[in-house]
Amino acid sequence: MSFLTEFPAMGRRDLSEFKQGIDEGFRTFSRAYGEDLEAFFNPLLKFLIWFEKLLLGTPWPIVILVVALLTWFGARSWKITAGSILSFLAIGFFGMWEDTMATLAIISVCTFLCIAIGIPIGIFMARFNRAQSIITPILDVMQTIPSFVYLIPVVMLLGIGKVPGLIAVCIYALPPIVRLTNLGIRLVDRDVLEAAEAFGASNREKLFGVQIPLALPNIFAGVNQTIMMALSMVVVASMIGVKGLGVPVLRAISNQYLALGLMNGLAIVVLAIIFDRVSQTYGKRLQAYRETGHG
Repeated sequence: MSFLTEFPAMGRRDLSEFKQGIDEGFRTFSRAYGEDLEAFFNPLLKFLIWFEKLLLGTPWPIVILVVALLTWFGARSWKITAGSILSFLAIGFFGMWEDTMATLAIISVCTFLCIAIGIPIGIFMARFNRAQSIITPILDVMQTIPSFVYLIPVVMLLGIGKVPGLIAVCIYALPPIVRLTNLGIRLVDRDVLEAAEAFGASNREKLFGVQIPLALPNIFAGVNQTIMMALSMVVVASMIGVKGLGVPVLRAISNQYLALGLMNGLAIVVLAIIFDRVSQTYGKRLQAYRETGHG
C-alpha cells in the first residue's frame, strides 16, 4: 500500500489542485512576463555571442599566446604555462578547437557574472548576521537541488538557447564565491580592524582597504570553485542549446561513440586543470604576499 493511499480522497484532490495551481500560475507568469525577461537578458545574449565570435574569429596562435600570458601572469610557473600551450595545441590538433572556444566563452562570462553578483552578496552577508541567516539556506538549496529541476522553469521562461544555459550554470556555480567571500571577510583579525578604526578609517575604508585585501585568498578560492562547478555543468547546459564541448559528449552518449565522448571529456578536464592550477597558484601567491608583506 502506497503512502498516498493512507490519505482520504479529499486530501489527495486538494494536493492535485495545489499542484495544478502552481503549474497554471507559472504558465500565466511566463506568458505575461516571458517577453520582458527575454528583452532584459538580450544585452547579455549579444555580449555572449560577440565574445564567442571573437574567440572563434581570432587566429589560433594569438589565442594560445593570450592563454600563455594569462597563465604566466596567474601562476608564474613555466611548467603550467607550457602545459597550457601544449594542451591547447592538442585540442586544435584533434579538431575540438571551435567547441573549446564556445565552452571558454560561456565559462568566462559565467565566472565574471558570478564574481560581479557573488562578491557583493558575500560582503553583505559578512556585514549583517541576519542577512547570512536568510541567504545561507538559499545557497544550500542552489547547491543541492538537481540541476534538471531548475532547468524546467528557466526553459519555460526563456526557451532553448544560450541565455537559459548561462543562467542555469550561474545558479549552480554562484554559491562558492558567495560563501567564501563571506568567510574570508569574517576571518579578518579583529585587532587589525581595531587598528584601522584607531587611525580613523571609515567603514568603507575598512572594507576596501583592510577586509577585502586580507580576504583575497579566500575569495580566489571561491573563484576557483565557481569555475570548477561551471565546467561541470557544460554537458547539462548542452541539453538546452548551449554550444561547446558538452554537445559532442551528449552526441557520444546518444550514439555510443566512445572515442568522441572520451576526447571531448578530456578537453573539459584539461580546461578544468588549467583553470584550477592558475587560480589556486594565484591565490597562494596572494596569501604569501599578505603574510610576508612583499611579493
